[in-house]
Amino acid sequence: MSSIAERRYRAQILILSAVYATLLFGASYVFKHQLVDGPTACLAAVLPALPIIGIFVSIGRYLVDERDEYLRMLMVRQTLWASGFALAISTVWGFLESFGVVAHVEAYAVAILWFGGLGLGSVANRLTFGQDEGRGQ
Repeated sequence: MSSIAERRYRAQILILSAVYATLLFGASYVFKHQLVDGPTACLAAVLPALPIIGIFVSIGRYLVDERDEYLRMLMVRQTLWASGFALAISTVWGFLESFGVVAHVEAYAVAILWFGGLGLGSVANRLTFGQDEGRGQ
């Protein structure tokens, strides 16, 4: 059974993910068809980032709202894995890029790495604490 905070968090993530996909497809479409320029282009380019920022806020809110210390600790562990993974990979890539060894990668890839790190953190929790991130379910 999940907590109220966890259910709210999951609902927010689903909604924000759907909004992200919609805005990303929309932005891709208007740029592909050259339908925007100037300030409107800046707005269209920034819109897909907003739900991603919302996901970061939702994770922070979950950590504040979760009353079960054990569940909160599991999410903290996941976010630490995510942060360490994203920072390590982006730092190494940055040095490789600065010395001309690899191609440039867009900065938003750090968020993608971070979300991948959340997955690694979830796996680490399961390996450390057992099935279903330690809840024994």
